[in-house]
Amino acid sequence: MSNEEQWDLVIKPKTGWFDIHLGELWRYRDLVAMFVKRDFVTMYKQTILGPLWFIIQPFFTTLVFTIVFGKVAKIPTDNLPPFLFYLSGNVAWGYFATCLGRTSDTFNTNARIFGKVYFPRLTVPLSSVISGLLQFAIQLVLFLGFYFYFLWQGTPIFPKIWIIALPVLLLQMALLGFGMGILVSSMTTKYKDLRFAMGFVIQLWMYATPVVYPLTLVPDWLRPWYVFNPMVSVIECFRYAFLGSGIIRWSYVGTGWLTTLLIVFAGVLLFSRIEKTFMDTV
Repeated sequence: MSNEEQWDLVIKPKTGWFDIHLGELWRYRDLVAMFVKRDFVTMYKQTILGPLWFIIQPFFTTLVFTIVFGKVAKIPTDNLPPFLFYLSGNVAWGYFATCLGRTSDTFNTNARIFGKVYFPRLTVPLSSVISGLLQFAIQLVLFLGFYFYFLWQGTPIFPKIWIIALPVLLLQMALLGFGMGILVSSMTTKYKDLRFAMGFVIQLWMYATPVVYPLTLVPDWLRPWYVFNPMVSVIECFRYAFLGSGIIRWSYVGTGWLTTLLIVFAGVLLFSRIEKTFMDTV
């Protein structure tokens, strides 16, 4: 090639741990949009009920929780209607679990396309997180439907000003699901067992989060350690914002955000490191 020839795009090998170019994600935003559309359209393609599954799953999960944990186990719900208590937890947890589940297998499920053409690999998990927002929006409408029904019935639930913090809660859930997902995805290129363990781990994580029980049931001595689970503050803030019940402390929120940012940093770092060599192990 002569020196006078100019290339539109020059791709260079990444060598260092911190050789990360997040600006590429913006240049490839059209590709991200295409992946988002693909994820949403193909998710329930050729199914009879289609997007109704977005509503059916949290509704029946909440129904089972209400019967098992509310009626049989009689776990208190801080004087809130059990159905609304469990539905609020399910909707918030569902978005995070969806992000984590989809992004945690990025390398294995996209190995073929990764091996054929270059594009920033982070566009794939990023699109999974964005497409999950559509699912969350649908399930939030379901929650608001029951929410206003209970308000109309005169149920003593009191929305708080924290409702305006909903975008911040969504951002934290998206970052946490994204960071933890790409962290796990990077490790699954070497430790294949993690692929089969993820469903089990997500289920255990849910029970380690106040989804089916209130934070008030957790002993005081355990809470300073318990809130290192970033989803604790997210679930509590979500419930407090809409239902007016929960424990909100800035120390809990700060601890959750600190843990979230550390996970995202570790995830992006390891993901960028592994993407150079993963084709040798996948």
